[in-house]
Amino acid sequence: MAYVVGIDNDAEKVISVHSAESWQRRETELAGWLRRTKPRRRAKQTAHLGNTEVDVELLGTLTLLKRMNVQTEFSCAGVSVLDEPEDHSLYAYITLFASEQADRFVRHAMRQMRHRLLVTFEASRSRYDLSSFYIGHNRSFCLLLQRAAERFYQRKGW
Repeated sequence: MAYVVGIDNDAEKVISVHSAESWQRRETELAGWLRRTKPRRRAKQTAHLGNTEVDVELLGTLTLLKRMNVQTEFSCAGVSVLDEPEDHSLYAYITLFASEQADRFVRHAMRQMRHRLLVTFEASRSRYDLSSFYIGHNRSFCLLLQRAAERFYQRKGW
């Protein structure tokens, strides 16, 4: 594990940097999201990546990560109320298994997406969770993450 050092417990650690004001905004957005009616906008759209069904909005990113030998475990675009239970529509995320390539991609994505990306690391499972820092910004998160993956791939960062 090259990127996260000194983590010696099982807790998830936030490794992205956000201001106190940003955390307050996020808390306010979460409270509003919980109160709002969540109308169905459209059915969940999926596609196949190998034998796995994935959200269409994350297909490009997941395809590039696979091409760069970055192993993913879970993902959810969270752009539809039909994305599993109601809470999973709250935010989009991708889970990456820690590796040298994943470490480099996470650092790149944090530089590219800055305050829009929330990154946690779970030491016990040796994995990163990359998610939208802002509640309800799931489509833009998916697009920005794909752009970060495309730039990383084009620069041969992997």
